[in-house]
Amino acid sequence: MAEPKKKLRTIEAPFVVPGPSGVAIRDRLKNLSAEDDKVLRLVGGHLGHLASLDLKARCADGLDHNSDSWAVRKQGLTAGSSSRWAGAITKATHDQWALSRRCQLAHIQGLEAGVRTLTHRLSQPLGDKGTKRAPGGYRSKAEWFQKSRRLHVLKHRLDVARAEREAGVVHVVRGGRRLLNTRHNLAAAQLTEAEWRERWEAERWFLAADGESGKRYGNETIRVTPDGEVSIKLPAPLAHLANAKNGRYVLASTIAFQHRGAEWQGRIGANRAVAYRIHLNAAKGRWYLTASWAIPPVKTIPLETARAAGMVGVDTNADHFAAYRLDVHGNPIGAPKRFFYDLTGTADYRDAQIRHAISRLLHWATRCGVKAVGLENLDFTAEKTREKHGRKKKFRQLISGIPTGRLKARLVSMAAEQGLSIVAVDPAYTSMWGDEHWRKPLTSKKREMSRHDAAGIAIGRRALGHPIRRRTAPPPQHQSDAAGHRTAQAGPGVREREETRPRIPGSRTGCVPPEAERTRETRTPKTVRDVRSRQVWLQESLLLTD
Repeated sequence: MAEPKKKLRTIEAPFVVPGPSGVAIRDRLKNLSAEDDKVLRLVGGHLGHLASLDLKARCADGLDHNSDSWAVRKQGLTAGSSSRWAGAITKATHDQWALSRRCQLAHIQGLEAGVRTLTHRLSQPLGDKGTKRAPGGYRSKAEWFQKSRRLHVLKHRLDVARAEREAGVVHVVRGGRRLLNTRHNLAAAQLTEAEWRERWEAERWFLAADGESGKRYGNETIRVTPDGEVSIKLPAPLAHLANAKNGRYVLASTIAFQHRGAEWQGRIGANRAVAYRIHLNAAKGRWYLTASWAIPPVKTIPLETARAAGMVGVDTNADHFAAYRLDVHGNPIGAPKRFFYDLTGTADYRDAQIRHAISRLLHWATRCGVKAVGLENLDFTAEKTREKHGRKKKFRQLISGIPTGRLKARLVSMAAEQGLSIVAVDPAYTSMWGDEHWRKPLTSKKREMSRHDAAGIAIGRRALGHPIRRRTAPPPQHQSDAAGHRTAQAGPGVREREETRPRIPGSRTGCVPPEAERTRETRTPKTVRDVRSRQVWLQESLLLTD
């Protein structure tokens, strides 16, 4: 009896990803004097203390927070800084609290998935292999016992997390929990206590101001002139440090944004809102200024327009992008391209590697003349759990190492600058079907195909709206072309389309017309013994020519 076919999950339709809605540029504050460094540290430390107090008050309010309590908090902060500084601090506090709530919900969903998996596997017989849809039982009694204990631990954590969410309790660490935990592992981090303390305090400082349209150069608190002069409105307790009128401090350093500098000049020239943030990289001892502003959302082009000039399918991997160019019919063109990057090292190094790889990918796609890039809509949120993959530690590390969120954000914003659109497709079965239908046919002596290259073709074909396999299945009633044309790449009216080769009698060589008859009879094979070979030669008086 034949095994029933595996039921495939529903594949979502591709869509064009919306463009970016904001811009951020950064430049280094060079040649700062000792007095500048002292003032920045004092202002950042003072405002950071106020931000910590405000975050504590917001967390204490929980779900009972309202506009009246917000007004009271802002009024209390204004006395120690200014109205604009207080508004920036309270806004940052609200954003941080909301982010913690979203992370809390994701944590609860992960715990629920782990509890479901453990409950199912503990209910299965020992040694049951299970299926691809549902895991089987555990291998031994010892493993079953350990997992039963872990189930109780996860249930307790889930109960605590649900209770905290219902009560509006969140856990926030100003400065970052990772840096906080580094304090207990200074030897592994190769840091002294003084170096760690400097980084910890720098991360907890607050030197950020929201922009205001209609105000001079788009920001009254941190002002940057078109010439690059940077000035800060000092908080009330530090007004005695001012070196300019109206309680402002002008830095000795000037900035000049190289990237999007003309766009920034146009905004501040028209007094449009620009937000600024000053921060210290304690590891390098360098100060930076970041400018950001909102832009109208880039209008996405219709999906048919994005498909008009073909597509570049991109398969995202742990160490490279595997890209392949396809025409409008889904046929691969040329050879596969690979753009490598290294995701080891510091966060800045990884981010630079991703940006460099994306730049090379987009420049190549622009040279190919396409209007869009097909990309998998990856989301490994539910795929990293230890309960789901068990002993597959390397696989969990692999999918955890791919920065899908940052990668998508970078790719969308950088593609918009190149005039390209991003078409997101469902990642289901792309690697498996691409390897099955495209890897072997495209492999040759001059071209080596990998599983990732074939997946790029599958992603591109799905983004173009074509099935992944090269041909559709023949009609079920018989294996012939009675039901119509079998190829999926082109329609019947397209010139030079692939079709069934007609049966032409006679020789297929170019020197003899196909309708000419044979000039000699069939001879007996040499492998047959004791049989006389009969071969009659016929001499034609004229050559067979057209």
